Amino acid sequence: MKKIKILFIGLFFGLTLFGCYDSTQPNYQYFPNMYDPVGYESYAESKAFRNGIEAQIPAEGTISRGWTPYDYPNSNEGYDTAKLNLKSPIEFNDENLEKGKELYGVYCAVCHGNKGNGQGILMTREKYLGVPSYADREITEGSIYHVIFYGRNAMGSHASQVNEIERWQITQYVMELRSKLK
Repeated sequence: MKKIKILFIGLFFGLTLFGCYDSTQPNYQYFPNMYDPVGYESYAESKAFRNGIEAQIPAEGTISRGWTPYDYPNSNEGYDTAKLNLKSPIEFNDENLEKGKELYGVYCAVCHGNKGNGQGILMTREKYLGVPSYADREITEGSIYHVIFYGRNAMGSHASQVNEIERWQITQYVMELRSKLK
């Protein structure tokens, strides 16, 4: 008799719990903000900081990680100064030269040609005219790096496509091509 009572009570609670289940209604949430995300705009005003969006603005005078300041301005004077004073900080070796050759093939050869003679595919198809040969220019490591960083004349900046080390590797390869052209 006791077993039947316990079975009956258990069956009653089981049916009660099952009877309360409704698939169209979610269960009760104790902390709804933990389940439902609160959408914040990236640069929206926030009461969390005394000046509104203070925490989202970098501190004055800071430099982003992985970015090295480039001290030469985008001007003719900056170009001339870089041409005279700027030297490569990376070692001249076969590994850097090979990587520079690979990057040159991707970013530079279409205009400047595989040999650096100014006869890239865009030049031969007359999409760009007047791309100079490296043999015709008085270039240095500094001037090449400066032009890759800022661009010059019809050439645009490639600073966003290649990082600092890759720019120096391309520079080494361009100097190597120039030595073969002379």
